[in-house]
Amino acid sequence: MNTKMNDKTLTIFLNGHIDSANAPSAEVEIMKLIGENKPEELILDAADLNYISSAGLRIVLKLRKMFAAMKVINASNDVYDIFDVTGFTELVDVEKAYRNFDVSNCEMIGEGANGWVYRVNGDTIVKVYKDADVLDDIKRERELSRTAFLLGIPTAISFDVVKVGSTYGVVFELLNAKSYCELMKESPDNLEFCARESIRVLKTIHSTDAPDGLPHQKDDALQWAHTVKDHFTPEQYDKMIGLIEAVPEDGRLMHGDFHLKNIMLNNEETQLIDMDTLCTGHPIFELAFMFNAYKGFGVVDKAVIENFFGIPAELAYKLWRRSLELYFDTDDKDYLDKIELKASIIGYLRLMSRVIRKGKENTENGRQMMSACLDKIVEALGQIDSLTF
Repeated sequence: MNTKMNDKTLTIFLNGHIDSANAPSAEVEIMKLIGENKPEELILDAADLNYISSAGLRIVLKLRKMFAAMKVINASNDVYDIFDVTGFTELVDVEKAYRNFDVSNCEMIGEGANGWVYRVNGDTIVKVYKDADVLDDIKRERELSRTAFLLGIPTAISFDVVKVGSTYGVVFELLNAKSYCELMKESPDNLEFCARESIRVLKTIHSTDAPDGLPHQKDDALQWAHTVKDHFTPEQYDKMIGLIEAVPEDGRLMHGDFHLKNIMLNNEETQLIDMDTLCTGHPIFELAFMFNAYKGFGVVDKAVIENFFGIPAELAYKLWRRSLELYFDTDDKDYLDKIELKASIIGYLRLMSRVIRKGKENTENGRQMMSACLDKIVEALGQIDSLTF
């Protein structure tokens, strides 16, 4: 049996058959591997296991008593059915194998920080993650999507998890869907529709009480400020921290990454994807993330915005301003300018923290980004006394 030791978790790769004839020798070998590695957690990888009899199941039961968190992964349909029929799926965490999925001939319709989105056909899209170690994240995102759906948020629900090369993907049924980004690329005349529909959905989200267990964006903002503290004077830092701390603990639901690429028009119904960023807090944080998407990321080079959305940076900014008008139901320029300043402080603060977190602070681009964001924040701090509205 092949094995892999990762930190304190031992993975044993099973293969062939485990039946009454070879179960005793299989058990001896498994116990020897456990004794040699002394793991705290155990995983049985059943990708190459074709059959397991009652004698093999008794070994699994014995291992379950030794390791409370033991699980079986990559079980074929036939092997999973054996575990299920015998009731073992109620005793042991058994995960089915994921079917292989080829996206080499699919159209890539979007790319974000965590992955790529491909159109498979007229009915389905697949989000492929860049990080191979994402199964827990995928599980969490699917749970959050269901939570949002049950709360009345128009959310696309995934119906399958697949293996894509060395990583994983999530398949969504989106009949003839187009992202709002595609609509904007087709014609700038779609700006008004995209702004009105997206803000209608955003207001629905922000009028919903967030369920327990979601991240609080105020906590994240305070952490971002702490990360970049050394770049500010004590007076600037104290004012920034004071503004963030003064934001009320708001229990409203937020998407957390609300922009053109995460909003889909699916058979004339607007739906959201990428629900792994679902969070709670005051809407100023959501507006800050939107500001970054439509303007902030281009603080050094507008081409960043253009490459991300595939539309002119000026059009992206126009969408942002129209979205603010619709969100606040006003065209008062001075008022909206103040809102943008407030959002920009949080937005640029997040970008500075991101540069540091990615270890790019000492690169040429990183230094330019840090300097530009710092200047913008300091300028904004001199003009506002509150982040709320």
